[in-house]
Amino acid sequence: MCVTKKKVIAKILKNEILVDNVYKMVVKSEELIFDFKPGQFVNLYSKDKSMLLPRPISVCEIDEENKEITLVFMVVGKGTEEFSRLRENDEVYLMAFLGNGFDLECEGENIIVGGGVGTPPLLELAKRLKGNNKIFLGFRKDVYLIDEFKKYGEVYVATEDGEHGEKGNVIDLMNKYVEKADRIYSCGPKGMLKAVKEYAANNKIEAYLSLEERMGCGFGACVGCAVKIKEDNDKGYKNKKVCVDGPVFKACEVMFDE
Repeated sequence: MCVTKKKVIAKILKNEILVDNVYKMVVKSEELIFDFKPGQFVNLYSKDKSMLLPRPISVCEIDEENKEITLVFMVVGKGTEEFSRLRENDEVYLMAFLGNGFDLECEGENIIVGGGVGTPPLLELAKRLKGNNKIFLGFRKDVYLIDEFKKYGEVYVATEDGEHGEKGNVIDLMNKYVEKADRIYSCGPKGMLKAVKEYAANNKIEAYLSLEERMGCGFGACVGCAVKIKEDNDKGYKNKKVCVDGPVFKACEVMFDE
């Protein structure tokens, strides 16, 4: 294990509920160096001493000038439940920025594909990409951040019941609305990412996936987030850690259930 980042204190500027169980938190820290790439995450630390491990939270937006970070997270356990109860002027320990983010070199036709709580980390990506963005967002029921994404490209929304956007999933939307693409960027549940990988392969499009594998520590110590990544060796793959080797990988290299 090699942890070179340091834990700093951040002040909560805002913490509000977006939809049921999903929160938007804005924090500020003068101690952080803002060397950030979209797709990276922060570790948030609980004040409860019984929870030793931090909670990795993806970064939704960055305001480097004002030293602010926007995080959007879903309450899934005791740690995130504690974070949901933080209020303005409370403080929280965090470590930033961790993991490897997206390659921003493409200047052509970008396809951005997000699913559920995998959608927030794509907002800063959409903001920074050059070229033209078509953005496909899929949710089970409640939608969020739609207006924010509309500032950076054409947005298409799918929900399971069709109450918001179109009924179906993001692959249905891509089949309907994509005529040309140079690169796909995606983050979301594993089933959706598998479908995006297959879509990219079938259409010969370069694609990058941000994996949402459950992390324990967030900095490579626990090996709880290992995934198989294709490699030219005897086994044909190597186990890599999503927290330090990812979370972003080339789609063609990710081995889902293989």
